[in-house]
Amino acid sequence: MKYWLLKSEPNVWSINSQKKAGEKGAIWDGVRNYQAANNLKKMRKGDLCFFYHSNIGKEIVGIVQVIKESFQDPTDKKKYFVAVRVKHKKNFYQTSFIKLNQKTSLFERTFSSKTKQIIGYAYRY
Repeated sequence: MKYWLLKSEPNVWSINSQKKAGEKGAIWDGVRNYQAANNLKKMRKGDLCFFYHSNIGKEIVGIVQVIKESFQDPTDKKKYFVAVRVKHKKNFYQTSFIKLNQKTSLFERTFSSKTKQIIGYAYRY
């Protein structure tokens, strides 16, 4: 199992919107960044994703799980990009902050002074 970061603006799609989608989950579509799209293609059923509220809050607010692996993004008319389906797993009541490593373009989340976790990402525009 791998761990990923899904990033969305909470005024567009929040962790609460994801929770309301229930067991059937919701399609994670609209990703138009090639590196992020490649990460969507690597996601496997059962992988867990940190749910990150960008722009407003800028914090990890919960966890979602991949329930359907990559498929053609229905919002992409040119058929270049993919989407995945994810379902809500849990909300964090104490949020976590992360930092983008400018050299690697990966996010780092520090758990203690000695431990870091590297997180791949896929975000919506």
